Amino acid sequence: MASISSLGIGSGLDLGSLVGQLVAAERAPAENRLARQEAGFQADLSAFGSLQSVLSSFQSALEGVQDLSTYTKRNSSASDSSVLTVSSGETAAAGHYDVSVSALSKAHSLATSTVYTSTTDVVGEGVITFRFGTTDYTSPTPGPESYDSFSVNADKPAASVTIDSTNNTLAGVRDAINAAKAGVNASIVNDGTGFRLLLASADTGAANSLEVAVTESGPAGLSALEFSATATNLNQTVAAQDAAFTVNGLAVTSATNQVSSVIEGVELTLLKITEGTPVGIDVSRDRDAIKAAINGFIGAYNSYIDTANSLSSYDPDTREAGLLIGDAGLRGITAALRSEINNAVTGAGRFSTLASVGITTDTDGKLQLDSDDLDAVLDDDFSAVSELFAAQGVASNINVGYISSAAGTAVGEYAVSITQLSTRASIVSAAAASFTIDGDNDLLRLKVDGVETGDILLSQAAYGSGAALAAELQSKINGDTQLKSAGVEVLVSFDSGTNKFTINSDRYGSASKVDVLQVDTDTATTFGFIAASGTDGLDVAGTINGVAGTGSGQQLTGSASTSAQGLVLAITGTSTGDLGSVNFTRGVADSLKTVLANILGEDNQLDLRIEGLKESIAGVADDREALNLRMAVIEERIRKRFTGLDILVAQLTSTSDFLTTQLDNISKISINRNK
Repeated sequence: MASISSLGIGSGLDLGSLVGQLVAAERAPAENRLARQEAGFQADLSAFGSLQSVLSSFQSALEGVQDLSTYTKRNSSASDSSVLTVSSGETAAAGHYDVSVSALSKAHSLATSTVYTSTTDVVGEGVITFRFGTTDYTSPTPGPESYDSFSVNADKPAASVTIDSTNNTLAGVRDAINAAKAGVNASIVNDGTGFRLLLASADTGAANSLEVAVTESGPAGLSALEFSATATNLNQTVAAQDAAFTVNGLAVTSATNQVSSVIEGVELTLLKITEGTPVGIDVSRDRDAIKAAINGFIGAYNSYIDTANSLSSYDPDTREAGLLIGDAGLRGITAALRSEINNAVTGAGRFSTLASVGITTDTDGKLQLDSDDLDAVLDDDFSAVSELFAAQGVASNINVGYISSAAGTAVGEYAVSITQLSTRASIVSAAAASFTIDGDNDLLRLKVDGVETGDILLSQAAYGSGAALAAELQSKINGDTQLKSAGVEVLVSFDSGTNKFTINSDRYGSASKVDVLQVDTDTATTFGFIAASGTDGLDVAGTINGVAGTGSGQQLTGSASTSAQGLVLAITGTSTGDLGSVNFTRGVADSLKTVLANILGEDNQLDLRIEGLKESIAGVADDREALNLRMAVIEERIRKRFTGLDILVAQLTSTSDFLTTQLDNISKISINRNK
């Protein structure tokens, strides 16, 4: 027998099972060691992952108590929300106000006196120009005598719509006006006698009345839409009207029913006229927002303590230890956080510790809040609570405002001195000789804050005053497409003492620029503008703690080489010189944010340990693969030995069978001979 095709055939023994048992016995110690290592690494990885997760949650919870807007939110309510609704911002002063509404604002609405038999009727051709402003027209009956004056609204640019053979029908005119987005809504109504075109100002208020000027060309008829001092061919269906109301007895008007400029920080939405008792409005500081942020901070910190205690504890009864018991890194993190929690805030006002606002530590190291104590603190000094938690600067001068700080800004009091106020770019005309705009002085082009306008066309008219022409200039410039797209605006004013116009950029600082690029034939001789560069704006300049800061517009930033580095202040007002000081403090939340930034930042110890554990787990997988290769070699060696044994046993069995047969044959021969 030369070979064995299946282990055990030669001997009749279950040698395959025996080989498997021997290999398993050889594998078991190493396999168990690797399994224990992997389980330990996985447990540690889970522990550090849990620690990292709860620290990240705590870091997120700091945002609520660190955000200054948390402490400036306001609650507001109205006693009758069917008459008006109210909302308030952070600048609203707490108080009670009684409001009575006597009129709601309305949008100017005009309708054609001409009745059309079909929406496809041809109206005419030419150019329709819409202007917005205040008019004395009140009569619903058309007639020139009822429209004596028109004062342009400088905040609403005029717009023109061209009507030609492609859109000269009633429906075509409607669609062209709406497509122009000119601040006018056009619609067609059927009043039972035929079709009329209805034009309505998109905005309410007396200053948003419509003036419609028409220049006809081609087929006549477009002048039916004229509504101006020249001709009132449209019927006024609704007169433009301001809202009228009183606040604590003071009479107020508004162009819209949404009023945000009467009570600082408070927006009213007028819904209907008051009947009888005035509507009471109450504005108060939002305590709930502060409490929610503080409770979120406490809850997140306590979650960390629970996790840290669980990972580092030992139960003597069960003799079970936390996965990170004795871990120096965990002890260091906990110590750093507790230190910041217990430290007094340097430079803070009356409340410099958490205990001073009712937050104390229990025997487990967790925080607890006494709501009654916090309420008493908020009653006593509401704004001082923010100094305990958030980084902020409190200025002694109302013309200095805190904007932001950097990680390197040191706690302290910083003196502020201003040598140059920020200004806006301007260009001033020569003395105006006329306020009449015609075809020879109605065009100019500007470049404002680096943005070039298209051709600016002024409405041709005899303006009664420099102020009226200034309003027209401002309206047309701000209506330029390029400027609007870039968010750039100008302010135009007229000085009656010098008889000069001034165009100012609405932006402050060195990036503020106004240049006149092109004027019309008679512009220089009539209202004084020539193609020229204006005076650029200036950035604010001054010192913070005696060291020159960096100015950008109205913002002054502390020098990078000083303790004021990254401190950004807003400088307003009209005075230079000493502007008092800014007391900069870092609250508990800001200090904790710095600690957590180091713990969770790039290449931090937690990440390094987690990566190390992942590498160790990967190493176990490599060791297991090496073990498999070694066991395959061992199994092959054992199989070879048992195969040889199986062959030997098979050979011996074969020899035994042969000898048995031969002996049996000899026995038979002997028996036969004896017979």
